[in-house]
This record gives sequence, structure tokens and C-alpha cells, in this order.
Amino acid sequence: MRDDNTTASDVNQDEYLFTLSDEEIREISDAVHAQDSDTVHAVLDELNPADTAELISKVTPNDRDELIAMYGDALSAEVFTELDPELAKSCLSTMPAKQVADIISNLESDDALDLIIALDDDQQKDIIRKLSAKTRIALEEGLSFPEESAGRLMQREIVAVPFFWTAGKTIDYIRSATGDLPEDFFDIFVIDPAYHVKGHVPLNKLVRASRGEKLESILAEYTQSIPAIMDQEEVAHLFRRDNILSAPVVDENGRLLGVITIDDIVDVIDEEASEDLLRMAGVDQSDLYRAIWSTTGTRFRWLFVNLLTALFASGIISLFDTTIEEIVALAILMPIVASMGGNAGTQALTVAVRAIATKELSGSNTWRIIWKETLVGTLNGAAFAVITGIVAALWFTNFQLGIVIAISMVVNLFVAGFFGAGIPIILNHYGSDPAISSTVFLTMVTDVVGFFAFLSLAALILL
Repeated sequence: MRDDNTTASDVNQDEYLFTLSDEEIREISDAVHAQDSDTVHAVLDELNPADTAELISKVTPNDRDELIAMYGDALSAEVFTELDPELAKSCLSTMPAKQVADIISNLESDDALDLIIALDDDQQKDIIRKLSAKTRIALEEGLSFPEESAGRLMQREIVAVPFFWTAGKTIDYIRSATGDLPEDFFDIFVIDPAYHVKGHVPLNKLVRASRGEKLESILAEYTQSIPAIMDQEEVAHLFRRDNILSAPVVDENGRLLGVITIDDIVDVIDEEASEDLLRMAGVDQSDLYRAIWSTTGTRFRWLFVNLLTALFASGIISLFDTTIEEIVALAILMPIVASMGGNAGTQALTVAVRAIATKELSGSNTWRIIWKETLVGTLNGAAFAVITGIVAALWFTNFQLGIVIAISMVVNLFVAGFFGAGIPIILNHYGSDPAISSTVFLTMVTDVVGFFAFLSLAALILL
């Protein structure tokens, strides 16, 4: 295993990897097979939660089941919060409800909610029944909020004190109430008797204030309260825009419910970015750990839609079958036009989807972005028209064929820029996720326009 005393000069730069090596994973697997509990316990004690989660994710399913069954009690609760949601569900589903309840009881409320959300309804109910009243109430209320909302993201452990307290009294309270405080916090939230947020005091301000100074006098200038029903993507945008470390979550009456901290937001940003990237290809975040049939079914639907759009493009080609029979070179050059249009459109689409996700796009700059991408596509189309036109003319010794493909290239890259930026904006306007379906529509448009422009021009000019 790793030697924590190893110096930088003793280790090759390539070995500075924040991950377990294959050799380390094999060692642990062999110890599990040999039922060498002393070795396994020693290794698990040495690994931090992230390393242990990585180990669980990389061993074979059989080894994983055996490791969980034999040594589940030796795993810290934080290990399961580091796992992919689908993998965490798989691991927890094999455990008795009491054991899962013990794991959840040792986590902060936001992490506990993340774990239990992934489980089936029946298992959730069994586990919740075995929790303490305080934890049970917190989880049930958390489950009542919409999916991917601030209410599900927040933790209920929070430092909230009356607005008339002094800095000294607040510090004394923090020192004495360790059992009721969150493990990590950045701000003290100041409330009135009705539990409405009056503001917050950053820790650095609190420790610098004199003991007799009132909290009212050292409140931060601005406190961003977040409604519990706000979407987590909107919350992440607020944190990123305003450089927030933590923010209070309030109900519809403005009463304090909990807090969201920056570590939660980092996870949200990573999750949302990965989700958008994967959805553009028609795959899911948990496909790596899902059952084969489940993954196959999910991807089949996406591929079926792509098949329909491909058939539509093929129907366009069939309209010009006589033209292609007479000029075989057209069949050789057709993929170039469609491929260049698809790639140029994907570039414009990526820019638009990112602008939507980061809230950089609004009604005031929508058309400016669309026309910029259209102009970029047209200019690239003109540049590649010259290149492909010359190549085609020399290749097939046919100047007119070069003209045909050159004009087609300009037309298709113009369309690619316009629709590549426009399709995700239109889908977003009508409430559809642009990351899911934009690529399907874009591929259809660039293929249909590319083939139609190229073959119709060929029919007019060459025949």
C-alpha cells in the first residue's frame, strides 16, 4: 500500500496519481478471496473514504458483493456518499435495513438524503422506520421537496443565533454546542424570533469582533436566501455568480430551513456538466454500473430516433438515384458535405448549450449569438469550399463538380451555424432540455440540407 512518508524525490512524477493502482486493487481482492480478514481490515483502516469508494467501484461485482457482505460494518458511512448513485444503490440494496439505517444515522442530513433517494420506495420505508425520530422527520421532509431542488440539497445542521446576541455569546455557544453543529461551516446566520433570516456573519468577521459587539453591527452587506423549491442548477448559478460560500435555505414564508455550502455546489456543477455532456450522446451518468439490459434499453430508444432521422436523409438521397447512377463521383463526395456540416453544427450547438447552462444567454443577446455562429459557419464554409472544390476538380478532372461541392459546402455550413445555435435555444424556450434532443435535430437538418443541396445542384449543373 502507499507509504505516506515517501518524499517527492523518491517517486516518479507519473506516480503522483490520486487513485489506487491496479496492483493495490489486486492485493485487496486476493485478501478478500482468501478471507484474510486481518489484511482486509488493515487496508480499509488505512484508506480514506474516497479511496475505499474507488476500490468498491473497480473490483468485480462478485468481489464487491463479498467485500460488502463480509466487511460492510468496517466501512465508514462517508464511503457510500462517494460512490456513483447507481453503485451506492446496488451496494445498499444487499444490506439489511438496520445496517443501512446505522450508516444514514452517521451522516449529515444532506448526505443521508442523497443516499436514501437512490433506493426503492419499499426499502426507503423499511430504513426510515429504523431511524431516530429526529432523523426520520428530517428525511421525510427532505423527500417531500421536488427532485434536484434546494430543499433536497441543503443540510439541516446549521448555526443560527438571535440577532441581539453579541460576538462573545455566539462564540461561547459555538464552543459548547458542538454536538448540534455541522461538521464544517463558514457563516453564522442571524435570525429574528420568527426564524426569518436577518443576515449572516462570516466566521472571519466573528473571530475578529470584540466580545461585546452586537451581531447586528457586523452583518455581511448581502445575504442571498434560497427558496427550498429552487432548482439546484439555479442555486449553482447563484453561488458561481456571487462567489458564495454558503447560503440559507428558506420556506415559502421565509423561515430558515437549512443551509447549502460550496462543497454541495461543486458536486452539483460536476453532476450537471457530466449529465449535459452524456445526454448529448444519449447515455446516462450511471450506465457504467447499470445492468446490461437496462443500459441497452436506454440507448436503444436514442438510437431508434437516430435511425428515423437517418431514414429521412436516405429518402432525400433516393430522390436523386438517377443522378448518382450517372455520376458515381457524387456518391464518393456526398459524405464530405454532410460530415463537415455536422461537425460545424456541433461546434455552434456546444456554444449555445453552454451559454444556456451558464445563464449567459438571454433575450437581449439571443439573436446576436445565433448570427455570430451563422457568420462563423458561413466563413468556414467559404474557406472549405475553396479547398474541397479544388480537390474535387483535380481528383475527378471535372471543374463543374468542384463548383457543385463548393456551393454545397457554403450552404450546409451556413445552415449548420444557424441551426446549431438556434435549435437548443428554441428547445430551451419551449421547456425541453437542449442537451437531450438538440443533436438529433441538428444531424437531421445538416444531413438533409447537405444531401439535397449537393445532389440538386449536381442535377442542375452536371446533367
